[in-house]
Amino acid sequence: MITNTELEYKGNLYPNHIVEFSQDSDKIYFTTDNGVVLQITILRGSIIRFRYATNYNFEPDFSYGIDPDATMGYSKLEVVENDTEYIISTARLNILVDKKTLRTQISDLEGTIINEDELGFHWEENYEYGGNTVKLSKITQSGESFYGMGDKAMHSNLKGKRVENWVTDQFAFAKEQDPLYKAIPFYVGLNKGKAYGIYFDNSFRTGFDFSQERRNITNFWADGGEMNYYFIFGPDMSKVVSSYSSLTGTPELPPMWALGFHQSKWSYYPESNVKEIASDFRKHRIPCDAIYLDIDYMDGFRCFTWDKNHFPDPKRMISELEEDGFKTVVMIDPGIKVDRDYWIYNEALENDYFCKRGDGPLMHGKVWPGECNFPDFTNPAVREWWAELYKEFMSDLGVHAVWNDMNEPAVMEVPTKTAPLDTRHNYDGHPCTHRKAHNVYGMQMVRATYEGVKKYVYPKRPFVITRAAFAGTQRYSSTWTGDNVATWEHLWIANVQVQRMCLSGYSFVGSDIGGFAEQPDGELFARWVQLGIFHPFCRVHSSGDHGDQEPWSFGSEITDIVRKYVELRYQLLPYLYTMFYKYTKENIPMVQSLVFFDQEDSQTHFRTDEFIFGEKILVCPIQEPNAQGRRMYIPRGDWYDFWTNEHVTGGKEKWVAAEIDMLPIFVKAGAIIPKYPVQQYVGEKKIEELVLEVYYKEGTEASEVYEDANNGYDYKKGRYSLSNYKLTGKENSLTIQLFKDGTFDTEYEMVRLSFHGLPFEIVNVMVDNEEISIESLSVNNSDDLRINKNFTLLHLSGKQ
Repeated sequence: MITNTELEYKGNLYPNHIVEFSQDSDKIYFTTDNGVVLQITILRGSIIRFRYATNYNFEPDFSYGIDPDATMGYSKLEVVENDTEYIISTARLNILVDKKTLRTQISDLEGTIINEDELGFHWEENYEYGGNTVKLSKITQSGESFYGMGDKAMHSNLKGKRVENWVTDQFAFAKEQDPLYKAIPFYVGLNKGKAYGIYFDNSFRTGFDFSQERRNITNFWADGGEMNYYFIFGPDMSKVVSSYSSLTGTPELPPMWALGFHQSKWSYYPESNVKEIASDFRKHRIPCDAIYLDIDYMDGFRCFTWDKNHFPDPKRMISELEEDGFKTVVMIDPGIKVDRDYWIYNEALENDYFCKRGDGPLMHGKVWPGECNFPDFTNPAVREWWAELYKEFMSDLGVHAVWNDMNEPAVMEVPTKTAPLDTRHNYDGHPCTHRKAHNVYGMQMVRATYEGVKKYVYPKRPFVITRAAFAGTQRYSSTWTGDNVATWEHLWIANVQVQRMCLSGYSFVGSDIGGFAEQPDGELFARWVQLGIFHPFCRVHSSGDHGDQEPWSFGSEITDIVRKYVELRYQLLPYLYTMFYKYTKENIPMVQSLVFFDQEDSQTHFRTDEFIFGEKILVCPIQEPNAQGRRMYIPRGDWYDFWTNEHVTGGKEKWVAAEIDMLPIFVKAGAIIPKYPVQQYVGEKKIEELVLEVYYKEGTEASEVYEDANNGYDYKKGRYSLSNYKLTGKENSLTIQLFKDGTFDTEYEMVRLSFHGLPFEIVNVMVDNEEISIESLSVNNSDDLRINKNFTLLHLSGKQ
């Protein structure tokens, strides 16, 4: 019988005074009198890990989010003690640890406070499940803004917002609805021109409050596990995101066809319907590289099977589609139908590969096939088995890519929409319940899929897509933003989501163009295509319940507009491919919010619409019906209107006309934009020349063009071509220097330079210090010049 009505340990608990200090190489330990241990690890001069234990004990140090190949190292580490605090110094930061409270303060070498604990770390015992709810509160500085957090359908600036990370199947989600399909517990703080990031490496349900509940206080917490976070200092946002991406990883290059235009529907079947769609693309001359098969290609929704009535000979069909330039992408879900006549079910059952409930029985849930069991993808043996299941699809039938859906995991007809919390998981040798494994379940499924697809499409490169994701999933897969709706509001949401995902380290992302649920009208569809062709993953997908959503479904006017913009994407493929290369090598987001592009301009801090595609192209989608144009913000610097070549000085708003067939696009002055000819699919044509669109700038600007065989792994052996262009513009001259790296020899021999904004008439041309007549280089008596691709120095001079 409990007679004391006030339990001693009820409510929040806090560290008290430090009684012990120790250091082990890059790890520094502070122990308090009440058993809290703070471990501070110096990963780099600007990346600090904070990890807290209660009762003196840390959990096993294991993470799905951190890339095992992440590079660490620092040049300076000093620890000084005074009467009130310990001071840890690196080459970039000073970290103060208060002796009485264990609270921390981080400042740069100039003494500016970048991040500071308020209550700091505290915790509350979880009486229902055991363990602790771990919490941390920090001071929000005056004027501070917050960005990131992955897949959130809300304003890009999170100041005043409260969000949650619990991957959830949210069909037809609404603006501000949270949580959604992905859990990426990483945010960027920006204050007084200096940026930092915090990655909370905890896979339990986590929450973040950016000064909503308490003004000027930022909180984050988790329902279990450790308080384990990484502080990343910029001060540039680009450095923060790059460092976070290096921690959690970036993908390898995809095959170029994966960057083309893709068409999907729930569902294209039978085979005759698939063939008809493919034929119509070629008939309408709208480029397309891939057609998707949703769940109806399966036999009773059983994974890794085919409905032989609808698809009597899938190998032949896939081969015939490929002959016409189409790759075939198939869906695979996690739920395995309970069926004793189904060999995959029996194999998983015999090998104990299915998830179990807390007391031992198999975890059951209803999905498309009916009653299902679910493989435990946190078990390495299960992932290895799952990867091998792709052998027939990829090697024997010729399937090109795989699309993992419903992998939150989504479970129908239960209020929680997912597995019960007592479901048990292996967690790579660290047994736990679904409370801990839920957010990484889809990540580990697509990891297994990636390994299988990679193995069986070799020597080509894999392409995999996932709906559910956790931090680090970008190492394995592209993604899309889930089951959106054909509304103008969702067009705005798609724009913001993709910008946010790219800032959160996950650039290979797009939305269901046109909306998955309901039916767009032609205007909305056209405007969505105009946006979608500037997203790294570009796919039309719809539920099919509300009508057709192919590019030719809305009349000839819309068909022509769609063709115009899809063709533009195919022209920009070398630019897009170079963007992806820089993403993999330098962790540069492929789509950049304006605040990322210019954080020092306060006018960018609350912009949601405009974005930078790559580093040189400014795009502003039209997000309202019946628009004849819009006001948009042109970032600081000099720009050219893509359509008119009008020179624009940025740092201000501007009205831009935009009839239904026009999208506001601007190119940064000094940029060199590479283009290919329009192709109906990647590889259709031999590239006989590379077009370089050269935009004059008074001053210097660098551009790059990356090329390789567009597939395969020879590029990892140096068989690539990286052309580094340095443009220098003066009043009466323009110089372009070319520095090349790599051993790949492109199939074209000539480059065609098309000049925009030259303030002078070209009189003299010198190539590699040799004067050459303009007439011999001129293309069709225009100002375009055609020269050998291996030039090293081009100098133009003239008169105004």
